[in-house]
Amino acid sequence: MTSETWQERVRGRLAGPAMAAIGVSILLTIIIGLLGPSPMVPALPGPAWHPPYSLALASDPHLVVILTTAALILGGLGLLTALYATRAPNHPPILRARPQGKARSRPPTEGRPQGGLFSDGARALVLIGCTAAAILAFLPPSGSGDHLNYAAYGRMVTLGLSPYTHGAADLPGDPIADAVENPWREEPSVYGPVATALQAVASWIGGDSLRLTIFILALFNAAAFIATALLIDRCTKDDPARRLRGALLWTANPLLLYQLVAGMHVDTLAIACMVAALLARSRPVGSGVLLGLGVAIKVNAGLVALGPAWELRRRPARLALMAGCAVAVVAVGYAIVGPDAFEPMTRTSKSISHVSFWKLVQGWLQSIVGLGSAYRGEIQIGSLLLLTLIAWTLLRRHARAFTGPSRTDPLTQRSYPSPGGGLEAPVVAAGLMVAYLFATPYILPWYDGLAFGLLALVGASALDGFVVAHLLVLSLAYLPARVDGPPADLLWLREVVRRQLAWALLALTVALLVWAWRAAGRERTPPALAERPRSRP
Repeated sequence: MTSETWQERVRGRLAGPAMAAIGVSILLTIIIGLLGPSPMVPALPGPAWHPPYSLALASDPHLVVILTTAALILGGLGLLTALYATRAPNHPPILRARPQGKARSRPPTEGRPQGGLFSDGARALVLIGCTAAAILAFLPPSGSGDHLNYAAYGRMVTLGLSPYTHGAADLPGDPIADAVENPWREEPSVYGPVATALQAVASWIGGDSLRLTIFILALFNAAAFIATALLIDRCTKDDPARRLRGALLWTANPLLLYQLVAGMHVDTLAIACMVAALLARSRPVGSGVLLGLGVAIKVNAGLVALGPAWELRRRPARLALMAGCAVAVVAVGYAIVGPDAFEPMTRTSKSISHVSFWKLVQGWLQSIVGLGSAYRGEIQIGSLLLLTLIAWTLLRRHARAFTGPSRTDPLTQRSYPSPGGGLEAPVVAAGLMVAYLFATPYILPWYDGLAFGLLALVGASALDGFVVAHLLVLSLAYLPARVDGPPADLLWLREVVRRQLAWALLALTVALLVWAWRAAGRERTPPALAERPRSRP
């Protein structure tokens, strides 16, 4: 039996259990919301006939935490296994992003598994993921209390207050603002003007009903997730294996369904804009507007804009048009809300998460030099240097795989020039975003969603596994991402487990750097030399 045949058999045997684990994980996520208020699900006051709906069973806190832990572990391990099991053995380790243009030919089928998971599987996963997202929109959000902040910020706008200068504590007795949990009651909004506008629309529709306000926000969120899923599916439909991988990374990704959809985080809206902008980059005006909307939802998404900027660096007119449209959208948005919107973002950018390995660095510095400083400035500089190093190693690896005057796309068998080493916009954007997530001092699980949306547009590699592992560790660290909800006997999850998992993130970051550096070194060896038989002594 050849090595390739053995690998195919292993993949075939792993595919079924992996998909079963993903399915159980998604089902558990739905059950957690359906059970109603718990340490994972904040209570939503309001008329019971207003959506979202739950059974309100007052479940045992420990049971719900166990169910959530099982959902995350099953989902993470199932996803890692499924990505390995469904990866076609004859695919090259790196695939070029689909070329822009109208002409698209069907990919060659020789050497690729057809039928089964590679044909019907992708369609089934898209259907399962979109259905799960729609169901979760009708259930109470879980995992954190961020959605309560969104509702309060929208409420402030409808009452004539600025969410960038006020917190929920400034509205005592208000049925919406009173639901916001500690420690965020004093905090103004750190989100962009487009996110605030959508929150205001939800508040205007929901009125004094917190439940109805949250439901409208959940509909916006689920629609953005499903729209992104359909865009990724359309982008990859010419190749069954890539389509299946896109469905696994985004649409039926149990970790994303838990964090972005069940958690109802505003990041989902920004991701939808950025994925659409990358797919529409042949139209500078439309792409620029979408980039601007994404930044005006959450400013961290602006890193994605560097992808199209790199790709168009030799076409200054198109680059200027795209950049001008993006800047105009952002400028108009912030002109409406005023300069007060920048101060909360500036303050938050200096924070350090307890699960970040930079918290370990901070502790080391304080133990050596003293407790007189938080060393935030030094850590910010260190994180920027680390971000640069990770991005450089990841993009260096990809560029060395595509150096030369031209190359043949493995999907279409057409030749393309490769200026800049084949670094197309999605590749640059994905590399920068992964580098940011691994290097930033302030990291939360739902931040990883943008990396998955971008990776679904580029080719398969071991980087998929690193990002899945990163999100799994973060998800377990923030179990749950609430301060008020958990009972006292579960505080060890926050005080002990969260801080210890910082070591896991440090190990993942080191492993990512080592892998990218070694992979880039392997790409330096020309194929002709690598395949040349050795002469006998």
